[in-house]
Amino acid sequence: MIPLRDVIPSRTTPWVTLSLLAANALVFTAALALDAHARLNLYFTFGLVPGELAWTSLVTSLFLHNGWLHLGSNLLALWIFGENVEDRMGHARFLAFYVLCGIAGALLGSWTSPDLVVPIVGPGAAIAGVIGAYFAMFPHSRLLVLLPLVVVIDVIEIPAVVFAAFWAVMQLVGDVGRIVVSPGDSAFVMWTHAGGFVTGLVAVWIFRQPERLKVDWWT
Repeated sequence: MIPLRDVIPSRTTPWVTLSLLAANALVFTAALALDAHARLNLYFTFGLVPGELAWTSLVTSLFLHNGWLHLGSNLLALWIFGENVEDRMGHARFLAFYVLCGIAGALLGSWTSPDLVVPIVGPGAAIAGVIGAYFAMFPHSRLLVLLPLVVVIDVIEIPAVVFAAFWAVMQLVGDVGRIVVSPGDSAFVMWTHAGGFVTGLVAVWIFRQPERLKVDWWT
């Protein structure tokens, strides 16, 4: 199930969302050009290491990824949900909201795993916050998704909440699968996603601009 777009039109160009997508893609491409040792050093320098917490890493870690699947799933979710949240918040507010959710999730994860000394990377907490805000504002929204079947590929419309549940389950399955290998790593990731999502659900009421929810505001 691959989401293509939602059914709610964005009435402004989502410049912040596009910039975040580009920045993440560029950083990932640059990291690919490094050898294994230099890439590991990059993760330890700019990734989040809870046991040796550097405050700048709360932000820099949001732009690092550890693989193509990690990058693709995050950027796809950010594009699907970010444009409408940015549309209703405005550019500057959305950027502040995104960073806040990322930091809040990272701090919660660090609090639950204070002795973890491996670098954690990715904007999962920030994107979870964006998803939380999306469903607070658009609880009945729907998505068009690409559904690969046995012999054909079809495009169907599903409630957005169904995809959110699917995304959450996939995150959980991935985290649970890593628990066997690295319990601290997996617990951290689970708590960061939860912290980002709850922050998004709450902070959206502060960052959204009510007048931008009205149709006549755009006319």
